[in-house]
Amino acid sequence: MSTLLVAVASMIGFIVAYNTYGRWLAQRLFTLTDDAIMPSEEMRDDVDFVPTRKSIVFGHHFTSIAGTGPIVGPALAVFWGWLPALLWVVFGSILIGGVHDLSALVISIRNKGQTIGQAAGRIVSPRAKILFLIVLALALSVVLAVFGLVIANIFSIYPESVLSVWMAMPLATAIGWWVYRRGGGLLVPSILGLALLYACVYVGAYYLPINLAAVLPSGHAYLTPVVVWTGILLLYAFVASVLPVWLLLQPRDYINSLQLFVALGLLVIGLGVASFTGAADLTASAPAISDEVPADAPSMLPFLFITIACGACSGFHCLVSSGTTSKQLEKASHAQAVGYGGMLLEGMLAVLVILACSAGIGMGPLTRQTIAATDSVAAHIEIERAETTGREAWRAYYRTGINGEPDAGWKNQNLAKKVGAFVDGGANFLSSIGMPLKLGVAVMAVLVACFAATTLDTATRLQRYVISELAESAGARPLANKYVATAIAVGVGLAIAVFAGEKPGTGGLVLWPLFGATNQLLAGLALMVTVVFLARRSKPLAVVAIPMFIMLLMPAWAITLDLFNDWLPNRNYVLSAFGLGILGLQAWMVVEGILVWKECQGVLEKTIEQEISNSTAST
Repeated sequence: MSTLLVAVASMIGFIVAYNTYGRWLAQRLFTLTDDAIMPSEEMRDDVDFVPTRKSIVFGHHFTSIAGTGPIVGPALAVFWGWLPALLWVVFGSILIGGVHDLSALVISIRNKGQTIGQAAGRIVSPRAKILFLIVLALALSVVLAVFGLVIANIFSIYPESVLSVWMAMPLATAIGWWVYRRGGGLLVPSILGLALLYACVYVGAYYLPINLAAVLPSGHAYLTPVVVWTGILLLYAFVASVLPVWLLLQPRDYINSLQLFVALGLLVIGLGVASFTGAADLTASAPAISDEVPADAPSMLPFLFITIACGACSGFHCLVSSGTTSKQLEKASHAQAVGYGGMLLEGMLAVLVILACSAGIGMGPLTRQTIAATDSVAAHIEIERAETTGREAWRAYYRTGINGEPDAGWKNQNLAKKVGAFVDGGANFLSSIGMPLKLGVAVMAVLVACFAATTLDTATRLQRYVISELAESAGARPLANKYVATAIAVGVGLAIAVFAGEKPGTGGLVLWPLFGATNQLLAGLALMVTVVFLARRSKPLAVVAIPMFIMLLMPAWAITLDLFNDWLPNRNYVLSAFGLGILGLQAWMVVEGILVWKECQGVLEKTIEQEISNSTAST
């Protein structure tokens, strides 16, 4: 029963927080009303600025922020035990992550849909704008590399997920064309698209798993399934990110949001059944606080915070809020549901991940037997549950290394195996309601890959905005071209993904600490911009200033420890350069905030029109 009690208590906590604290933030702190003209209407171009109903915007926003971040992070953090991870996810989402996401969205809609990095130029200082944009560019480069690698690993380990993920793209394009060019309804075709998506899950699981390992030559470092899939995925991201949002991004994200609700519903039902029957026992399956952490593992404080990242607070969310969501929001009052509510729902997803990676895994590890193909290039995979259950089953995922060595250290962990802990644990929950393990694994793997794919191309679109803005600021107009900026974004992400690890395509776990730390430093900087924004309006500051301090301290602490204990001693020049650069930029940005503090209180920043007028007059 402990498993179900934790899930229900977390859900109730999120609902209460949304209707109390979230409402206070929206109505009292940010005074959101529907009498203002929204950027989606004022700047409408039917490419990026498109007035969109709340349910569709929520679907886009949630599936963009809830990629693999709230899955990989909590799945890794269970390494220290499930209780610290759970507490940080619940309270972090309510008090920090939701505040961050909502504030970034509000600042953007009040600045004609500008990203928070662009708005920082007027709210803080012109130098702050450039510094923020550089931090954004670095952070998004790591996001593209990490998420590309995660999806590539999912495709490599779970070939049954490939067909459904790729079929979602033409289905979404057809729905976008039907709704926006033919004036058709959205709900019915989306439900049909969802049904076809799950039909592809079944076909992929039983008839057409797509396994590149069966067709690629062996022994080539740059022709492994992970490297090839990463290249294909980033090529897809290039195409998807330059298309109008109505053609692919909105309908695909809406279908994926429906898929998520179905999958979450099935997970909750399966979790409840497994808990009632005693098959899933949280306290017996995994330690609340682990007392057998390997000697080379980083300390829980501060690394728990930057490991979980998106499950509690994520700087990437400020990019989605101010980069794409603000350009589609139809009414200001929708910001509470989309910004604050979206973060709380992501927190609930992270709670389910923690339970799947502890109680779900405790139901027994899954074993796979590959049977050679006879009539296709894809080998058939048989899946069954091993007899080992409880704490020993959990140890099989969290205390063995890449090659299966027992009691492996932290550095010998396998990122793909940790993602697999959620897939397998979730499949165990689904099996309790009668779903075959093989189909349950396919459903969970498709869930992870689809959400990561939405984040991948949204991040590419956001990186294009950032590179274009930096190019404009530097006077390099050719680099601001939509296609050139997107090519740069994809190329840098691919280079990091391929070359950051010891071997091509192995940098996923190596990059994750940098991703988490950079991600949360970005959140701290976004909250700093919000503090100055509120100070200029003589608003209460504590509810944003305290989260800002935490989000600046914890990741900077973690990067410093990594730099001097790991990256520099081991001559990892890629991570060292990123770490030193991020710390330097953060320090400079904080100095800019301190310099403007005395003169900003009660003094509104220039409007965009005033800034353009001054710029025109000076030239």
